[in-house]
Formats: sequence, C-alpha cells, structure tokens
Amino acid sequence: MSQYDYDLFVIGAGSGGTRASRVAAAHGARVAVAEEYRVGGTCVIRGCVPKKLLVYGAHFAEDLKDAKRFGWQVPDQCDFDWKTLRDNVLEEVDRINGAYTQTLENHHVEIIHQRATVSGPHSVRLADGTEKTAERILIAVGAHPAVPACPGAEHGITSNEAFHLDAIPKRILIAGAGYIANEFAGIFHQFGAHVIIMNRTQDILRGYDLSIRDRLLQISMMKGLEFKFDANFERLEKGEDGCLTVHMSNHEPVTVDMVMFATGRVPNTEGLGLEEAGVALEKGAVVVDDQNRSSVDSIFAIGDVTNRIQLTPVAIREGQAFADTFFGNKPTTVDYANIPSAVFSHPPMAGVGMTESEAKQKLGSVAVYSSDFRPMKNVLAGRNERALYKMVCDGVSGKIVGLHMIGPDVPEILQAAAIAVKAGLTKAQFDDTVALHPTMAEELVLMK
Repeated sequence: MSQYDYDLFVIGAGSGGTRASRVAAAHGARVAVAEEYRVGGTCVIRGCVPKKLLVYGAHFAEDLKDAKRFGWQVPDQCDFDWKTLRDNVLEEVDRINGAYTQTLENHHVEIIHQRATVSGPHSVRLADGTEKTAERILIAVGAHPAVPACPGAEHGITSNEAFHLDAIPKRILIAGAGYIANEFAGIFHQFGAHVIIMNRTQDILRGYDLSIRDRLLQISMMKGLEFKFDANFERLEKGEDGCLTVHMSNHEPVTVDMVMFATGRVPNTEGLGLEEAGVALEKGAVVVDDQNRSSVDSIFAIGDVTNRIQLTPVAIREGQAFADTFFGNKPTTVDYANIPSAVFSHPPMAGVGMTESEAKQKLGSVAVYSSDFRPMKNVLAGRNERALYKMVCDGVSGKIVGLHMIGPDVPEILQAAAIAVKAGLTKAQFDDTVALHPTMAEELVLMK
C-alpha cells in the first residue's frame, strides 16, 4: 500500500485540472481534486464559454438590421431582454458544470468541495482542517482579474460580475485594451450601451499584428466606441445618483453608470501555502519546467497559475501532458509554437505564428501577402466593414510563418488554417489549392 492517501491531489477543477485528474485516473491513479467554487473553472463558469454566448447574442443586433436588405420584415426597433439572455446563459453554465462533474465522477475522481492549501511537499490542508497526503500535488487554480489600486476602485466590476448584471448600463467605461476589454466592449455596445475604452498606453491588443488591430480600432470607432489612450486612473467617485465619475490622467473626467476593469489577470497563488512549502514564484506565478514541475519535485502546476500562455486549450494540453508523463508512462511536453488565438470582438480577429514585425526581426527576409475585401454579406447589407487577411512568409523558403485575420467568422476559418502553419506549408502550396467559391475563406488561397 502507498504511504499516501492519493497518488495525485489536484487543487483546482478548471479545464486543466479536470483534464489532468480524469486522464491520471484513467491511467489507474488514485486522484482527488479540491475545488472551492464550482467544477469547470474560469472558462466554463465565468469566462470564455458564457462570454462567447453573450457574443452570439450581441451579433443579433447587427444581423437584425442587415436582415432588412435580405427581404425580412424586421421592425426598426427590436426589443432586447437582457435578463432572458443572462438567465439562459447561466442555465447553460449549470449544464456544463454538471457535465464536468459527471466526467470526473465517471472516472472515479474524488471531488472535494473545499478550498485546499499546500501544507508540505506531499500534503494539503482542507478548509475544515483535514490534512490529506499525496505522492504528487498539481496546482491548477488559475487566475483572477486584476483591479487597479486607486481610490474608489471598489465601485467597479470585473468580468466575473459582468455575467450577473441586473441590467445593461447606458454608459460603461472599460479599463484595458486586451481581448477581454475588446470583447466586452463589443458586447455592451451591441446591447445599446455607450462604451468608453480607457487604456494606459496607445496600443490595443498588444501581441497581435499591427495591421489587424489597427483595423479593429478603425471599425470600433466607426461604430461609435470611444477611446481614451495614455490614461491612468486617478480616482473614482460615486455620486448620490449612483453614477461614477472617473478621473484620469491626460483626459477630462467622464461620468458613467458602470466601470469595468479588464486590466489583466493575476495568478491565484496568494494564501495557497506555496512559498512556505518551498515553491518558487515569479510575480505571483508558479515557476515550472517543461514537465510542469515546480522547484519542489513533488509539486507541479499547469494553466494560468504559471502565467505562460493564458488560454484554456493550453491548460488542457498541459494537464494531458502531465498526466500522460507521470501516470501513463508516456513522456509528453507541450509545443508552444504556433498556438492560434482569437479575439471575439465585433468583428472578430484571429492569428497564429509571427506577426510581420516579429518575422522581420527574426528572419530578416520576409514576404507579406494580404487580401483587403468587403465580405459579400456586408455588400448586400450595405455595411462598409472590410475584412483583412494577412499572410507572413519566410522571404527565402516561402514557408508561412504567420497568418492574421479580421472579419466575420475568422476564428472558425483560422482553426483549419493554423494546421497548415503548424505543418510548415508554403505560400505556393496554398496557391496550388483550388478556391472554395464563394466563401470568405477562399481569400487564403488567392492572396497577392
């Protein structure tokens, strides 16, 4: 018999922790997972899944307007009931939460609905004071929204609260310019709010190709979104009417009904007992090697708590690799090159591989091809928005090293195209592929 209660104890039942628990148990390990909130984690409960459902709901605002040009008798003013969408989304969250729980139970993973903290290299302490031991401990606790330290910050909300609002605000200021800020900006705007995006620099969506993010900025401003750049919070003041006045650097104060912070995410390591157990942290994130092992041999970490790449599919891959390596006799590491990502803005954007500037710095000789076009649906609808596809290639070999897109459905298109980039295909091989007409995706094989 093992000297430990479990072969693996996982702290956190998000996407990564759930995958690691399930796969390790399938390999025959005795597994327990502690989750203090709900099984499913950020993505399922308060992140990408409910947010994408809100994005779908928001798209109907423009779709209903466009429908007139396609012969549908749509009234000029369509009523929207936020509470209906909100409650239906939360109902779907409950369903997926149940499915995740069922998956763990089917694989005989013990679910402990308590907060757990690390009390030693092989031990954890539950909220009720119970001590549990395990041969290996996996930290998969994710991250939480960062809130700026300024007077009045307690009056703002984060993405966590956005899914539970009683009503859509008439005016909202969103702080930040990353994917969460731009996605919620599109959602609130389509639901009728006046949206102000406030950012401490002049750049939105750093890390994405400059041409693509510039196009999103142009379209967003054309739609009526307002931007405040080079702005830092000075203070928030709540008036007697409940409105918030935001004082910021380099701009006049603005008064809104709601302030939402989307200024990054912080690993959930505070109070977890990691440093006391000897686990090295860097800016609050667990430092791990390519096998997800921390500075303590028996303690591992995956997902957002490591602050490597904060994407749900990456956490899932890391959980799978960890379980296969240590419980399936199948050593596996995650390849972080050419990971596709998307921003579900209005319109959405997606990218994989190097941006044009990155390629020029790393390769020197670069060939760039693009297609700047008005989607067929937009033409008939009388909508002036243009899509932009951009292909970055090695100037010598013709190998595609980056693909970046903005326009309707580009995340769906890029998923397949990312396989080609990952496989190292060339521009010539794309050109040799016959176009599928009429589609937007055919522009991938027609770029000049």
